[in-house]
Amino acid sequence: MPSPDRRFLEHLDTLRACRLCAGVVPPPIAQPVTAGRVYLRGQAPGPREVQEGRAFCGPAGKTLFRWFASIGVEEQVFRERVFMGALIRCFPGKNEGGQGDRRPSREEIGNCRAHFDRELELLRPELVLLVGGMAIDQLLPRRKLDEVVGRTFDLERNGQAFTALPLPHPSGLSRWLQGEPGKSLLRQALDRLAEQPAWRETFGG
Repeated sequence: MPSPDRRFLEHLDTLRACRLCAGVVPPPIAQPVTAGRVYLRGQAPGPREVQEGRAFCGPAGKTLFRWFASIGVEEQVFRERVFMGALIRCFPGKNEGGQGDRRPSREEIGNCRAHFDRELELLRPELVLLVGGMAIDQLLPRRKLDEVVGRTFDLERNGQAFTALPLPHPSGLSRWLQGEPGKSLLRQALDRLAEQPAWRETFGG
């Protein structure tokens, strides 16, 4: 039987070849991090991510990595040790009129769900970071940001148990992050993240 690393690289080959969704801009984004106790799940790549072939490399990513740097983990180290997935792995395209990126459809999210389940099976992460309202809603449905950010949740999916830690979307347009309780809850979430055993084992401290 192939090693776990080999099986995960085979999964990435399958993922990159996926063309199930007609209305998105391929290729799917996936970086070859084949181990680690921490998994990040966002919403979808943007045009910059498609251009560079890596997750969270645009303006929102700069904010996200500033958050992690505030608890002692720099971007390059994070990228080397954490697999970054998303609800869908291709850029969904711009909204009609060109203002902002289109939200992934329910069908597109459904098409990509098997990739997430396979990654949970192969990587077996202990800590899953849910970045943004859509990513949070998939595993913690019908919850407001005020109710989940700053907390952790013990979840199970297809037999895989893990701790979920929600974070707001790091968009500069987020009004929730510009005032209270958003600012305080974000700080609380990052402090709690730094205390997680899987985070400490991954990054030390």
